Amino acid sequence: MSSSRKAGQAAALLALVWALGAQAQPTGGKYTGIGRTATPAEVAAWDIDVRPDFKGLPAGSGSVAAGQQVWEGKCAGCHGVFGESNEVFNPIVGGTTAEDVVKGRVGSLVRNDYPGRTTLMKLSSVASLWDYVRRAMPWNTPKSLSVDEVYAVTAYMLNLGGVLPDDFTLSGKSMAQAQQRLPNRNGMTTQHALWPGKEFGGTARPDVAALPCMSNCVAPAARQSTIPAFARNSHGNLAEQNRLVGPQRGVETAQVAQAAAPASESVQPLLQKHSCSACHAADAKLVGPSWADIGKKHPGQAGYLAAKIRSGGVGAWGAIPMPPQSLSEEEAARIATWLAQGMSR
Repeated sequence: MSSSRKAGQAAALLALVWALGAQAQPTGGKYTGIGRTATPAEVAAWDIDVRPDFKGLPAGSGSVAAGQQVWEGKCAGCHGVFGESNEVFNPIVGGTTAEDVVKGRVGSLVRNDYPGRTTLMKLSSVASLWDYVRRAMPWNTPKSLSVDEVYAVTAYMLNLGGVLPDDFTLSGKSMAQAQQRLPNRNGMTTQHALWPGKEFGGTARPDVAALPCMSNCVAPAARQSTIPAFARNSHGNLAEQNRLVGPQRGVETAQVAQAAAPASESVQPLLQKHSCSACHAADAKLVGPSWADIGKKHPGQAGYLAAKIRSGGVGAWGAIPMPPQSLSEEEAARIATWLAQGMSR
């Protein structure tokens, strides 16, 4: 190898080391030289929460009329045309009165004879509703609503509950006006002193000074639960469905299913991979129909079932929609064939 070529390789290596060092800026603390400081744009993309004092609200607006269009197209399938919801989701609207809007405290919350609790009965901050809709709805495509759509659909929900008039336009400037009409705006207790803090007017000291028990302590109770044999595989193998964070560790539940139906082993990993068992069970209705009912309704129709799995739909099994599933044609065909053949192979 010539000396010039060696010199060129050495220069390239030094350039690479310099580039890596520039990216790995010291962050302080014990571990220095690891990672880099997040850019303002990266922080802004992550920091989207809205506080009860409306700090964090982005610019935008939405009318009640525009919110109705968003609601009917993207929300009513799960939450009902009038916010009454369906058999799976809790109702959003109901239980509030015009008197509650004036007083700011929902009277039905203290009635033992009232049958249930809705979102608007418990909501004490419009900002919480706005923030949740923005980051979590629609449930199958969260964060897909534009800022104006979030303003609009929030205004429409409050209109359904008799909080805002039909001609109201919700924005950062009018959010405080909506807050002053919220039926349960005065329903949040602050006696625990954990929230709001001093910046929101809180003055009491939080009760966080309790001392741990160090002697003659009561032994902690052992908590155990068991799953009946007939229900062990109702939702797939729980040991393979651990959350990405937290201490949850699912128990092994696949033994019974493997012994009873070895022919379905090749399909089970697909059902778990795409979380199909979250809405469907082998022989019982959950959010959607059971595998057995689907097979009985469409015997031998693997092609039809494969197309429905990938495209989604609503109406064939009730009002709850099934969103399009992001799996390959080959995976959809395997699941569809298994269903069309009565889960036999």
